[in-house]
Amino acid sequence: MLGDMLVSERLITPEQRDRALDRQKKLGGRIGDAMVELGYLSSGELERIFHRVPPAPRDLEQAGIPETFLIDLMLKNAYFDGQVLSVADMIGKLCLPMRVVDDLVDKAKRDRLLSLRTAAGSMSGTYLYELTNLGRERTELALAQSQYTGPAPITLQAYRDIVAHQTVRQIEIDAAWMRQAMRHLVIGDSLLNRLGPAFNSGRSIFLYGPPGSGKSSIAEAIGRELPGEIYVPHALMVDGQVIRVFDPALHVPVNDVAKSAALSPQSSLDLDLGTRHDMRWVRCRRPVVMVGGELTLESLNLEYDTISKFYQAPVQMKATNGMFIVDDFGRQQIPPRQLLNRWIVPLERGTDFLRLHTGKKLEISFDQITVFATNLNPAELADEAFLRRLRHKIMVPYQTEKEFLQTFERVCHAQGIAYQPEVATHLINRFYRERGRKFTGSHPRDLIEQVIDRARFRRELPELSIEAIDAAATEVAIASTTFEWRRSSRKLR
Repeated sequence: MLGDMLVSERLITPEQRDRALDRQKKLGGRIGDAMVELGYLSSGELERIFHRVPPAPRDLEQAGIPETFLIDLMLKNAYFDGQVLSVADMIGKLCLPMRVVDDLVDKAKRDRLLSLRTAAGSMSGTYLYELTNLGRERTELALAQSQYTGPAPITLQAYRDIVAHQTVRQIEIDAAWMRQAMRHLVIGDSLLNRLGPAFNSGRSIFLYGPPGSGKSSIAEAIGRELPGEIYVPHALMVDGQVIRVFDPALHVPVNDVAKSAALSPQSSLDLDLGTRHDMRWVRCRRPVVMVGGELTLESLNLEYDTISKFYQAPVQMKATNGMFIVDDFGRQQIPPRQLLNRWIVPLERGTDFLRLHTGKKLEISFDQITVFATNLNPAELADEAFLRRLRHKIMVPYQTEKEFLQTFERVCHAQGIAYQPEVATHLINRFYRERGRKFTGSHPRDLIEQVIDRARFRRELPELSIEAIDAAATEVAIASTTFEWRRSSRKLR
């Protein structure tokens, strides 16, 4: 994908791409590093390639969206805002530069869709306009076609270009980074040494093991610390249809000083576009999207609202350039093999296909670290053909006694409860060694929560005593002994 992108942008030749691919196949590593080693690109050029900023459009043509659509969008935004607008307000609502919004307002005035209401002040950006009767009629027609309001969308091609430039496969992490990312978890060196290369690859990962061993916590912890920032579009337009992508519940914006300047009518936005990114994109941390038993095939497709008449992007698209975690895999409402078949093409080719309700099919980049986490027998979930497509298969085992005690002590400190070694020893002897119970990493949290709940009911300060831990361990034991996880004897390839 990177090689083709660099060829299309004429940064390298097709022959150089092919030589770099050959070198990558022989020596491993990333194709970008191969190009630097071959002298086709400098390390500085490679760094700029992976940190491209969406440039702000200087005019309507560069915005890439039909002028009539943008005027309709401006009118709809004004319609729901008292049927009045100013250029300054529309810069913020449409996320377009002043020069572009000025052009839209001028065209709307010429078409008698807007009329000047007040002209207080010397700055044209502060002039207040109102919808005319003709403007209200056109707005109502536009709303009948789509009720989307908000930032102007981008084109599908612009989306593909930026996604390719900020691919998750170019991230680089090492052992020190992994330890820092999982500093709040107790992870053995053996497991850490397997997790590191897997997540550094930017490829698919299959985490399996007994319940409570920390599979989901590991994936989330690494996802939250993924290096680099990306740009996520508010929305994109395909074949006249709007797809909303940015989700405030999943995308975490990074503070952007330029945005406050861009929204000011006094800013030098049009004079200094080179330092301002296209505000139709939101600069964010790499997303981490987790789904569980609620996942269905329908949620992996575009969601069309028949009332508002625009789309919501599916969950895996919102995870683009980040991490997509399928938790409790195998416990969804549909057969796991049917769900896995949905990912065969995306995992192999790095592209996904979505369909509009009009029947048009669109191709988008499938650029994410996809993690399948399960406590079920892998052999019962997928066949060898699919397991081969998953780059890394990692068993997350029960904790050792030492790791369990470390986790128990950390949980006590985190909850403000004094750690008592003699109580921990009593817990280990009575409820684990004597009963042959495995050391489950989630038990310390469950036990301390039970201690806290008991103390609150009794109107006491929670403390780690033998009496309290015996009561807590009885509750936890009831849940943990009802299910025994058996590791498959079948070796994963």
